[in-house]
Amino acid sequence: MTAPLAIPPEVKAAILPHNASRTDTESVEATLQTVVTGRVTRQRHQHLIAAGLGLVVLALIAASLMFGQTTYSPLEVARVILGERVPGASFTVGELRLPRTVLGVLAGSAFGIAGVTTQTMLRNPLASPDVIGISSGASAAAVIGIIVFSLGKVEVSMLALAGALATAVAIDLLAYRGGFSGTRLILIGIGVAAMLNSVVSYVLSRAAAWDLQTAMQWLTGSLNGAAWESIAPLAVAWIVLVPLMLAAEGSLDMLRLGDDSATALGVRVGPTRALLIVGAVALLAFATSGAGPIAFVAFMSGPIAARLVGPGTRLLVPSALVGTILVLSADLIGQFVFGTRYPVGVITGVLGAPYLVLLLVRTNKAGGSL
Repeated sequence: MTAPLAIPPEVKAAILPHNASRTDTESVEATLQTVVTGRVTRQRHQHLIAAGLGLVVLALIAASLMFGQTTYSPLEVARVILGERVPGASFTVGELRLPRTVLGVLAGSAFGIAGVTTQTMLRNPLASPDVIGISSGASAAAVIGIIVFSLGKVEVSMLALAGALATAVAIDLLAYRGGFSGTRLILIGIGVAAMLNSVVSYVLSRAAAWDLQTAMQWLTGSLNGAAWESIAPLAVAWIVLVPLMLAAEGSLDMLRLGDDSATALGVRVGPTRALLIVGAVALLAFATSGAGPIAFVAFMSGPIAARLVGPGTRLLVPSALVGTILVLSADLIGQFVFGTRYPVGVITGVLGAPYLVLLLVRTNKAGGSL
């Protein structure tokens, strides 16, 4: 039997009046004990789920590096990663599979964190960046760069980044009417996404065959052709932004309660929201510029993580792990399950479309929170 958890005397003193009876004291202590025990149990459950998700990520990373047209042993893969020269494996693993896997991990976790941040802050699972138009801004900019200006891969990635950031600013300005409204922002974002998708369709209709193939590969979302020079901007952004987002996660949880409640709990709502929005949009923009707008990963990661870890828990780390699992597993499925190889975005799109319909039905019945 688990020993009772110690409750600090100052906590009891803050709750109990000075002349409280013994019965009142025992009742309050029992209630506090129940609350503390429940919180510890939820934390342990979250840690176990996060550890399990981390093991799944490691298994997928190992599979991505070991398996392909040629299979290499774990020892050979480890030697390549450590910098040794292994005939055959040094090129296949070090130059092809390793950049692809690293891009999948960085992009998947960035999509997961960006998605759950906006969904939690706006208290609506539909408020994912790929639903409210930010990914569409990156796609429109990239397609224009490929077809109209014939830019290279690095230049297209930077243009996609600028397009995503500009779209996010435009949506925020259009949605601001003397105050912040999550519902208004979502509706305006969906409208902006429709407009930008029309721009993409128009530009594609005027494209030459060779440019059309390149643009469609980028629009689908793919890890094909991953290279270290295209991964570097995403890696730098990930290293800078993810710790900032994790540091602000406590304030993000309080924003879930509403602006008034968060302010009463000591959160500086304006600066905190600005930091979280900029961080989420930047993560999504860099991930999209590196791997393309991989469909529904940002949208699905948060709700799936929330159902795995349960209510009352922090979601950034579980969502990052779920996003990574979605991207890596979809990439493996697209490469090896079917007779034809499909980009990762095709697989996540097949998974995400029915999930969107299911979530719309559930949201309509039960409300809009994660």
